[in-house]
Amino acid sequence: MKNRKLRKSSIDKSISGVCGGIAEFLGISSFFIRLIFILFLPANLLIYIILANTLPDSPRSL
Repeated sequence: MKNRKLRKSSIDKSISGVCGGIAEFLGISSFFIRLIFILFLPANLLIYIILANTLPDSPRSL
């Protein structure tokens, strides 16, 4: 099994890459992750800010 780590996406990024990174980690479309964050906006806003500041950036691919 591949050793995956949760990181911000450097490819699939709208604001800071948090939703894209979660989607890459789970292997699903980032559209669904963004939709979840929008539907539960008041609670997820704080979570998004914390993740945007604490998750490491993914290494850029050449």
